[in-house]
Amino acid sequence: MKSNHTDCVLFDLDGTFADTAQDLHYALNLQLERHGREPVSFQQLRPSVSHGSRAMLQVGFGIDPEHPDFSALQKEFLDLYLQNIAQQTKPFEGMLELLDELESLAIRWGIVTNKPARLTDPLMQKLGLQQRASAVISGDTTPYAKPHPEPILQACRESDASPERTLYIGDAQRDIEAGRNAGTRTLIAMFGYLGETDKPETWQADGRIDHPAQILEWL
Repeated sequence: MKSNHTDCVLFDLDGTFADTAQDLHYALNLQLERHGREPVSFQQLRPSVSHGSRAMLQVGFGIDPEHPDFSALQKEFLDLYLQNIAQQTKPFEGMLELLDELESLAIRWGIVTNKPARLTDPLMQKLGLQQRASAVISGDTTPYAKPHPEPILQACRESDASPERTLYIGDAQRDIEAGRNAGTRTLIAMFGYLGETDKPETWQADGRIDHPAQILEWL
């Protein structure tokens, strides 16, 4: 029976929908080796993954976008990642079963990520899920990125769902801000890439989940 409350469930990608950290860690350490630098541990990098290449380059090289070498290093890192984009990456445990359940309830689902489309689309294709999603919105699909609401609003339009009947799940503060700005309900994926300094209790989400299956309780 179709839910009375939810027509669409949207997910952040890295750290919410798919466990991408191992492939990003591998790419960064390949790059560090190229530049004669020591590798970083997985534990060092994991909390930065949901904050994008800027945060990961900060961990690896100690630089920010103001640094003159940043653009070249960012391109190199993303190229290395693209070459290794789905070696270890897979949906989080329970996610595929959740998608099956959503589809059985005629609830649409999609992705809204700040990852650029040149990385998002190949990854979703390799996971075999691109065609099942009602919308796949990347950081460069619209002129804006999260926490701006437009990417989520675009996903709602493509999914033929109103924001009020949409649920957005993410693992970073910008995800929850984007959902709230767009008018959706929001959940924090506590199994994602949260760091020690994150304070999810202050993000004003509608709830927190420890496993994808718990999303069903919010429909």
